[in-house]
Amino acid sequence: MPQPKSRKIAVLGYRSVGKSSLTIQFVEGQFVDSYDPTIENTFTKTMTVNGQEYNLQLVDTAGQDEYSIFPQSYTIDVDGYILIYSVTSYKSFEVVRVIHEKLLDMVGNVQVPIILAGNKKDLHMERVISFEEGKALAESWNAAFLESSAKENQVRNKELHLESADNNNNNINVVVFQAIDHQDSVSLL
Repeated sequence: MPQPKSRKIAVLGYRSVGKSSLTIQFVEGQFVDSYDPTIENTFTKTMTVNGQEYNLQLVDTAGQDEYSIFPQSYTIDVDGYILIYSVTSYKSFEVVRVIHEKLLDMVGNVQVPIILAGNKKDLHMERVISFEEGKALAESWNAAFLESSAKENQVRNKELHLESADNNNNNINVVVFQAIDHQDSVSLL
């Protein structure tokens, strides 16, 4: 088997959108119902995809708002980003746009690998952001899109594919996110 490859993914979004819950559900397979504001946690998970082993680091960040200073550490040695909003909150949807703008300001005009995730899709009666709105925003960013529910365990059961692609211009490995199925599965190619 080839040597393991490492990937570092930063999870960003407004407070209370479920960043920690989604991360813990993906890594540990359990739902955390209580809210405990995160400063920053790093979770690790080893996965094998197509015969290649990956050491995945997920950096669960503190909730951002439109006035937060975007920490430069969120751009150092990070291979990709998962930007999360709650489908029950207009505010979180607006803040995720601001986070995206700040991220682009920090990294320059490179193509930033991003997954936009609308969380809490199990809260049907409280939904204020449609699937179509989320998908349109992701398309405008050239990002992958999915909706999820940490509570219903719709993260752990989905495949997250990782493969390396060489960027011939810079001769470095890059991670490109692509949605395989617009609702359920995401690929890191």
